[in-house]
Parts: sequence; structure tokens; C-alpha cells
Amino acid sequence: MNLQHALMYLVTNYPILVYGVIMLSSYLEGPILALLCGIFYRLGYFHLVPVYFALMAGDLIGDCFWYYMGYRFGHRFISRFGKYVSIREADIAKVERIFHAYKDTILLVSKLTMGLGFALVTLFTAGMVRIPFKRYIALNVMGQFVWTALLLTIGYLFGHLYVSFNNVLARVSLVSLFVIVIFLLFGFGKYVRSRISKTA
Repeated sequence: MNLQHALMYLVTNYPILVYGVIMLSSYLEGPILALLCGIFYRLGYFHLVPVYFALMAGDLIGDCFWYYMGYRFGHRFISRFGKYVSIREADIAKVERIFHAYKDTILLVSKLTMGLGFALVTLFTAGMVRIPFKRYIALNVMGQFVWTALLLTIGYLFGHLYVSFNNVLARVSLVSLFVIVIFLLFGFGKYVRSRISKTA
């Protein structure tokens, strides 16, 4: 049984397991997984509604976790573990100023732009500054609807191109381009973060 048949077998016979793994994995690396799920959906391995909500749920679980850590532990967590998850006191101070200036807008913008390098800091700071949880989760759900749909759509379009190309060289070139685009997106986020750090 090759990989394609194995995946189809698992989705057909153990859908709860498959979508459960997607949900838990989305908590760890949501954007890349959403792109891949869009590709697999186009190739016919996944159903749209369960994969969409599994990706959403995983990301939102992560949002709740970081809100709780900021709300419950705050500066104690940063001093002990912040360096391991790229959360620094200086970044917290910057995001706090943004929260005071733009309030709810920063949560939506952060969700729709992968935080531009400040995603975890934004979620953590929301807990620290005691953003009401109902408002926090409502804004994140709204942003997540759009963000997940966008990533799935991009993956779907990539999968459509992949199916359209009939020769191996064209498919290899397309996959290489896809990988380059992902690296460019993450590189752009790091660049924006570095610029903000220098100017803020």
C-alpha cells in the first residue's frame, strides 16, 4: 500500500482520528498545515467542512493557551521561559502600547498576518492586559475564519495547478516554487519584526 492509498484508507475508515491529528498539529504549525490540507482537499483526500473546522479548532486552542499563560503567569513566565518561545519583555512592552492605541484591531490584524513575527507575543499580551476573554475569543474566531479559508484556498489552487501539470519536471518546479514562497512569507515576517524592533 503506497502513501496515497494509506491516506485515503485512514480518511475513509478513521476520519475522527485523521481530523483529530490535524487539529492537534494545527496548534503547533497551523499555516503550513492549512496550505497542505488545501492541496490534499483538491486531490480528493479530505472533505472541506471537517478539515476546515479541525484547522480552526487547533489554532484557536493555541490562542486560548497563550491567553491563559499571559493572564495567569505573565512576567514570571517571560523571565523563566520567554527566551525559548521568542517572547521578550521588550516585545511585550511594544505590543502593550499598540493594544492601548488600537484595542481590538491588533488582534484581528495579528491573526490575518500571522502576527508578522509577533503572533505569540500578541496573544500572550492580550492575557496580560486582561482583554475580556469573550471579546478576545470572538475576535480571534472572526480572524480565524478568514485566515483558514485563505490558506486553504491557496493550497487548493496550488493543488489544482499540480494536477494540471502532466510531466514530472513541471511538478517538481511547482513544488520548489511553493517551498520558496513559504520561506519568503516567513522571512518577510521576521524582517517586519526586526524593523519594528529597531524603530519602536
